[in-house]
Amino acid sequence: MIPTLTGIQTALSGIEADQAALDTTGNNIDNASTPGYSDQVVNLDVRTPLSVPSESGNGVTQTQLGTGVDVASITRQRNAYLDASYRAQNSILSFNTQSATSLGDAQTLFAEPSSSALSGQLSTFWGDWSAVANDPTSQSARQTLVTDGTTLSQSFNGLYSQLANLQSQASSQYSSITGSGGQLEQLANQIASLNGAIKSSLQGGQSPNNLEDQRDTALDTLSGLGNVSVTNQTDGTVTVNFGDATNPLVSGTTVDWPQTITSATGGQLGALLDASSASGPVGTYMSSLNTVANDLISGVNGISTDPTFFSGSSASTIAVAVTAAQVQTSTTSAPGANDVAQAIAGLQGGTTDQAYNALVAQLGDNVQNAQTNQSTSQAIVTAMGNQRQSVSGVSLDEEMTNLITFQRGYQAAAQTLNALNQVLQTLEQQLG
Repeated sequence: MIPTLTGIQTALSGIEADQAALDTTGNNIDNASTPGYSDQVVNLDVRTPLSVPSESGNGVTQTQLGTGVDVASITRQRNAYLDASYRAQNSILSFNTQSATSLGDAQTLFAEPSSSALSGQLSTFWGDWSAVANDPTSQSARQTLVTDGTTLSQSFNGLYSQLANLQSQASSQYSSITGSGGQLEQLANQIASLNGAIKSSLQGGQSPNNLEDQRDTALDTLSGLGNVSVTNQTDGTVTVNFGDATNPLVSGTTVDWPQTITSATGGQLGALLDASSASGPVGTYMSSLNTVANDLISGVNGISTDPTFFSGSSASTIAVAVTAAQVQTSTTSAPGANDVAQAIAGLQGGTTDQAYNALVAQLGDNVQNAQTNQSTSQAIVTAMGNQRQSVSGVSLDEEMTNLITFQRGYQAAAQTLNALNQVLQTLEQQLG
């Protein structure tokens, strides 16, 4: 015996399922341009069939009668592998972008090639010694030498100070991001809060799709700061490891920050650590600049000994230590003697110039490599983003097809329900 209302309930389940599918499709269309939104799908389950006894030549058997469909869940279209791959590449892109910025700023400070930059000033300085050698008694030539030497020294001082300021700025930016209330802690707290909300939603039998979209967006942003590793837990929460920190940054609703991280962290923070480190690229340029200044000081002072022309021993301390009248042009007191001035003028193109040119060439190569790496990383991230979007993004063409399909399903189920209703009305009339 088949229950009277079984057919009606079966048809009604189809109406409800198609209604849910239509509502979900409409929501997808509405949010096609919403940043971070993931395409949603309705997952359907066949209802438990009804066993109906029937008689045959072999006796009574059980026939399975379908009873309709249930909406099992509404889930997001996501691919965990693509998410992890995108975040890994995004971290590399952020590292390369910040590195290219820091190196580009350093290159701007050197301002090479230019007659007003250090290379041009060194050339002028050597030329001044040549002019003094040509006329050792010229007060004007001596004064020009001292003036240009002072300008050269101050350029060394200023360039070194500006490079140190780049380091300081990188350190300050790092502290701002990682400090109390900074971007890193804000993201960690947001993820932890969303973990709690998602867990509660699942426990209440609700679908936390929008909350999970928000969490994924926060994880994407976090990956720009450093390497992230995300582990999904059975309760719907995620555990997030960040950089090379010892403990998870986020575990459930708990945030563990601050922690010690190193340049191996990757992302923007890894590049900022590099830029602020004495062993990083900017620190290396400062060390090389000190080598150039020390070579200049040693080379000139090794010839001009009474008194020495320069004081100091580095780019930050170099200074002219003589007046025009004190400039030593010769080791003898003979009128017109110029052996010291000639020897110093002969240093042009020597170890000081070579060391400085090597520094500038190294900086140029580093900037070019950083820009190439940034461009390559950007192309990879764009490709990964497109691939991920093909899975989780909303396709309006696909949604319009779904809309027609579910609409027809709804209409068919409604017609079935109407037909069953008419049958029941007829039966009621016949039975009085």
